[in-house]
Amino acid sequence: MSADRLGPSGLYRLMSWLSPAFPIGAFSHSHGLEWAVHDGTVRDAATCRAWIAGILNHGAGWQEGVLLAAAWRTARAGEREELEEIDALALALAPSHERRIETTSQGAAFERTACDAWGTGPGEAVGERAYAVAVAAAAARHGVPLEATLLAYLHAVASNLVSAAIRLVPLGQTDGQLVVAALEAEISALAERAARSTLDDLGGFGFRADIASMKHEEQHVRLFRT
Repeated sequence: MSADRLGPSGLYRLMSWLSPAFPIGAFSHSHGLEWAVHDGTVRDAATCRAWIAGILNHGAGWQEGVLLAAAWRTARAGEREELEEIDALALALAPSHERRIETTSQGAAFERTACDAWGTGPGEAVGERAYAVAVAAAAARHGVPLEATLLAYLHAVASNLVSAAIRLVPLGQTDGQLVVAALEAEISALAERAARSTLDDLGGFGFRADIASMKHEEQHVRLFRT
């Protein structure tokens, strides 16, 4: 499979790996959204869209896009030590205990399941692994193009947050899909920008989402792990 063109096989794998049915426990994480609903910041479709757009453009969305791009290139070149360094950087950038749990639990589950089902790696036991790095390594090993991987990954992140909002706000299913549709142009542009990025482009200011993830750790009644 060419790493420059997304053929049917690559599309099929991206759809499988980043589907809600892929068993990484994404449904149990809200990325701090549960606190934002609790304190009234997110209360309808418009505020939900604004919250998610902020995460994508200024918070973890951009950060993880940059890290994914760097990890994809490193894995594609077979530079295993450098890949581990990018993974360590990704974990160090987690701004709270819960956000670290969010990325490592999903990353380890993704790498374990992808390896067992799709043969994406050597199959050794996985410890802590950032989710974006795990997806990048699998895509690179299978020759799935970088920009397509970024687009699918960022869409999955946004869709999972919308799914959480449908349960928390609550939003109707149609309102949830209106939010997903409204984010299409932003996610596409973000994927294109991240595909051209280097680690020098890391940075963001999604402080409210970071604080929400910290507040969530002490929230009295919770539906989500993070």
